[in-house]
Amino acid sequence: MATIMDGKALSQKLKEQMKERIAQMRAEGIIPKLVVVLVGNDSASEVYVRNKHKSCGEVGIESEIIHLPEETTQEELLDTVYQLNEDPTVDGILVQLPLPKQINEKIVLRAILPEKDVDGFHPVSVGLLSIGDEGFAPATPSGIMAIFKEYGIEVAGKNCVVIGRSNIVGKPMAALLLQHDATVTICHSKTQNLAEITRRADIIIVATGRRNTLTVDMVKDGVVVVDVGMNRNELGKLCGDVDFAQVKEKASFITPVPGGVGPRPLPSFWRILFWQHKDIIVKKCRLAKQKFSNFQKCA
Repeated sequence: MATIMDGKALSQKLKEQMKERIAQMRAEGIIPKLVVVLVGNDSASEVYVRNKHKSCGEVGIESEIIHLPEETTQEELLDTVYQLNEDPTVDGILVQLPLPKQINEKIVLRAILPEKDVDGFHPVSVGLLSIGDEGFAPATPSGIMAIFKEYGIEVAGKNCVVIGRSNIVGKPMAALLLQHDATVTICHSKTQNLAEITRRADIIIVATGRRNTLTVDMVKDGVVVVDVGMNRNELGKLCGDVDFAQVKEKASFITPVPGGVGPRPLPSFWRILFWQHKDIIVKKCRLAKQKFSNFQKCA
């Protein structure tokens, strides 16, 4: 039977470490501040934002929530982002997704300064990640790598399969695994013979948003399984993308849902990891942004 990888316990452990770091910063007169922008009244988004705000308070980071109405225009939201970009007291900006249909998410995310891009969605952040440079990797993939480290799971040389190709999980997850010398295969809705591919995998990360994407007949003995999904079964209970009850009998390590990588166990905490790396990479982000700007002018 598999060892259950407890993301909730790891989150608490890292929060305590962050609390010490932030206390040192405050003693030196540095007050880190995160601003989360929420547009509309999506109930799930409101929960996530409250969790982010709570996590910041627990470790000593100043947090502000800007809640804009559902009818907010794209121009109004961009004005808010530009003001936050220029505010020297704001270190990190996070625009909660999804946004209302009248707003283009790509345009808004690209408006955030790369050095304040906590989510890691700006093209500069994505570019730094893709070339293996230091940058702000998205929250969930960063959290998964931290779980691997905590449980002593070495990915170098391993056959890793990522099921799902989203910009939030799948693609950055593959990039991080490559950085750590894994052999990576990305699967998605058009992949043929998925089970044939997953049976050869040493490590499988599932992020499709569909129940039972991965079942026991699709894995080999001793596999490591990370379930990123967050769904509800016919009884209304939370469940992931993996048939947990069956797969855990063959896996060596597996994450539960809830309690593993989902939004509650590791809600906003991985965003807070931003502060651990900020001092190192802000200069690189600024330089990369300048190069990106120069390229656009020449194009």
